[in-house]
Amino acid sequence: MVSLLLLVGLAVAVFVGFNIGGSSTGVAFGPAVGSRLVSKTGAAGLFTLFALIGGWTVGRNVVETMGGDIVPSSQFTLAASVGVLFFVGLALLISNLFGVPASTSMTAVGAIAGLGLASGTLDWEVMGRIVSWWLVAPVIAFWLCAVIGRYLYPYLDAWFALDRSDNALFEIDRSGIVPLPRLAETTRPKEVFWSAVVLAISCYMAFSAGASNVANAVAPLVGNGSITTGQGVLLAVGAIGVGAFTIARRTLDTIGNDLTDLPLLASLIVASVSASIISVLSQLGIPASLAVSATMCIVGLGWGRATRTTTIADAASAAIQGEESATLSTGALAAETPERTANTGTADGPRAGERVRPIGDEEPTELTSKDLFDPSATGRVVMLWILTPSLSAIASFLLFQLFPVYGG
Repeated sequence: MVSLLLLVGLAVAVFVGFNIGGSSTGVAFGPAVGSRLVSKTGAAGLFTLFALIGGWTVGRNVVETMGGDIVPSSQFTLAASVGVLFFVGLALLISNLFGVPASTSMTAVGAIAGLGLASGTLDWEVMGRIVSWWLVAPVIAFWLCAVIGRYLYPYLDAWFALDRSDNALFEIDRSGIVPLPRLAETTRPKEVFWSAVVLAISCYMAFSAGASNVANAVAPLVGNGSITTGQGVLLAVGAIGVGAFTIARRTLDTIGNDLTDLPLLASLIVASVSASIISVLSQLGIPASLAVSATMCIVGLGWGRATRTTTIADAASAAIQGEESATLSTGALAAETPERTANTGTADGPRAGERVRPIGDEEPTELTSKDLFDPSATGRVVMLWILTPSLSAIASFLLFQLFPVYGG
């Protein structure tokens, strides 16, 4: 019976890791694949490698928190571990049904908290610290990107000119005995540099995903001693890699082909800020959601861009009055001025003739109503982010109250 339960637990852990790989690979490498910097297979390989590095190093702290700090590890019997992992898998199912990226980290913590409540062993200090960071991290993500969007984004967009030519960066030189890659004649040095930056940030995003998500798949099994931390990391990353090489190809297609909704520069800012926040929290042993942080980065960056049409006083007044023009969208990030469209950029600096308009002088017509953020859609997403871990905790509590299979 124990062996059967262990097999079930391992199967659920693999299922969770498989789905994490399928969804997170597109988030990390969508811009790189869409920009033709790396193939889907290459993206899957790089994602798996850096997820392994993140999980093996920083991710161990999150495994320790979820496997023995929220509730004592003695409570994680094999049956209890399978129950907790079941709720993580259920969150992935809800995510797919509603089309909302539910946080597996938050759901897993909710299920563990339900176990702690049922057994009376929940460490409220640890749980309070985790929930506090759940509230603070999205706020930090929003305001960091809001400041960048309002005060820095137009200058970054004008200076860096992240435009890619239609030609390949490299070509194969077959003049010698051994074919060697070399830069194409049309490739500019600046283009090579920013292509390397895009790849580096994608790998950083993969590192962050591994650091935060490995624990979601294996922490209960590590907590009860069924597998070691090292074995858990390898099992989770192996499953994540399978997902990256299979179902992630569709996600990479979707994100790679929809880059007009979120320009490359905006994608890099969102990825850098959200990955940094999650990496820091993972180092602190805090299970946190990369999807939540990334989404708040997008909203914050768009809000900052949209409010450039008004002064701070006008924007605050509009926000208080609930005016539609104060809301944001990712479409606001893609809005182009006539100057932006007319200039294609240079290899050495800002686009020729382009002038960034000061705050308050940008044309409001850049942000049409169809580009504005849909508050109802955002409300639905945020509500599900709140409900999913809450329902997970309640259901877990009821399950373990009815069936006290936890340790004594």
